[in-house]
Amino acid sequence: MTTEHPNASPYQDRHGRERWRFRRAGKTVALPHQPGHPEFEEAYRAAVEGRPPRKAEVRPLPTAAAPRSMRAAWRVVVRSSFEWKQLDSVTREKQTAIAEAFLDSRIAEGSKTTWGDVPIADLRRRHLKALLAERSDKPHAARHLLVVIRKMILAGLDEEWIETDPSYRLKYRPETKGWRAWTDAERAKFEERWPLGTTPRLVYALALWLGNRRSDVAALPVSAIQGDRIVLTQVKTGRDLRLAITPMLQEALAQTDLSGPTILKTMYGEPFSAKSLTGRMRDWTKSAGLPEGCTLHGLRKTLGGMLADSGATTREIMDTLGHTNLKHAELYTKSANQERLARAGLDKVTLLHKASKQANG
Repeated sequence: MTTEHPNASPYQDRHGRERWRFRRAGKTVALPHQPGHPEFEEAYRAAVEGRPPRKAEVRPLPTAAAPRSMRAAWRVVVRSSFEWKQLDSVTREKQTAIAEAFLDSRIAEGSKTTWGDVPIADLRRRHLKALLAERSDKPHAARHLLVVIRKMILAGLDEEWIETDPSYRLKYRPETKGWRAWTDAERAKFEERWPLGTTPRLVYALALWLGNRRSDVAALPVSAIQGDRIVLTQVKTGRDLRLAITPMLQEALAQTDLSGPTILKTMYGEPFSAKSLTGRMRDWTKSAGLPEGCTLHGLRKTLGGMLADSGATTREIMDTLGHTNLKHAELYTKSANQERLARAGLDKVTLLHKASKQANG
């Protein structure tokens, strides 16, 4: 018995090990561990108070991942996946935001369980189809989510937490065709509303005549202008491009303040962020009376179409737009070639028809 723990005393069990017990009024209660241990102290207080011992409440850390859960699978993707490390920083940031939002979302309205808590072995095909159906009005968002979840599934397969892929052959293609090219009429209307020397016209000219993404256009430094060309490194692909400055682009640059540090500057003299540039273009096109769908990326597609219509080869299109996949560039040439070949074919039919009428005339 100790002065700190009245009625508690040690004894040796049949194996010769020291144990502790609480004895009072003819009742004996076994005490775990040794004095000073949290479980011993709780068991002793419970015996004194005549109540059952309280178990310590386990509270997971907000950032903790349950073993073999969806969140744990995502941790594997980020920490160990070779494919993940090969992605550019923009794509990694975008997919991380999608994954975290999904993992923190509730599996059902009113439920406390999040998708991050769900064991990956419990993920079923019906769950995936329901998630996609919930985003039917946002097909691109649904497709991006499926891409991210498939990364988690692949991690689960690699770690041998699951044996089958519930997303196998699950296809979800957006009904829309993505960003569309601007029409000639839309371009003329925008140019009329925003003359040379204005910021909207400069953004438009850079996006159209360089044919690059918003992340490349927004951060383009003045030092990128090297003689009769612009030299840039694409943010998404890491490709180094050297693009000729066309007379159309030179016309816009000639009326631009190129004191730096970037070609594009806000009214406060600061560089645009890629995201803010998208929002501003939406405002500018609305002010010009253009319909929805006239986007910065649409200007990139516009140049791709112009290149194809002018007879540029697939390789020329690929090196101008900075594509790393030949199939992307072929989309432009296939459309242009189809129209040219169809026109040539119908011209032959027309000649044959005229010759037939003359012969029978």
